[in-house]
Amino acid sequence: MSASLKRKQGWLAHYRELLGAWRNKNSPDGEDAVQDVAVKLLERGIVDIEEPRAYLARGVSNGVIDQHRRRAILPVRAIDELAEREHPTVADGQSAYYAGELLTALMAALQELPPACQRVYLQHRLEGWTHAEIAADMGISRSMVEKHMIRALQHIGERLKQHAPSD
Repeated sequence: MSASLKRKQGWLAHYRELLGAWRNKNSPDGEDAVQDVAVKLLERGIVDIEEPRAYLARGVSNGVIDQHRRRAILPVRAIDELAEREHPTVADGQSAYYAGELLTALMAALQELPPACQRVYLQHRLEGWTHAEIAADMGISRSMVEKHMIRALQHIGERLKQHAPSD
């Protein structure tokens, strides 16, 4: 593609190039980051960028770094991956009572979330769907699924904090 044609097409020509590069690397995080940068540009109505290739590359790089940071802050482990000593337990015959209270609190916390966050949380945690499957089902990006999941986990974690065993 000629330089003058790329200038006329603006950042969109570089978007396609960058998206193709991340696809070749087989990196869904990079693809999501490319799409996130493009969405931000479109939402803000930005058409003319002085150095579109550099702008997109930096935005994608920052997006990938942010995604890795989020995963490091909010690691998710399935309960069956926990060691026996890490499982929540209650002594005496009060287990059923506490489990009922916890379930009630969980349901209340879920109801406080927006419908999209609820749906992502339930499909992932209860039905075992991957983020890619949820994204395809809902017609949104994997990045958006991750954002909904993070919001749901943070909200539920905050609401259920009082039910956590104290050390």
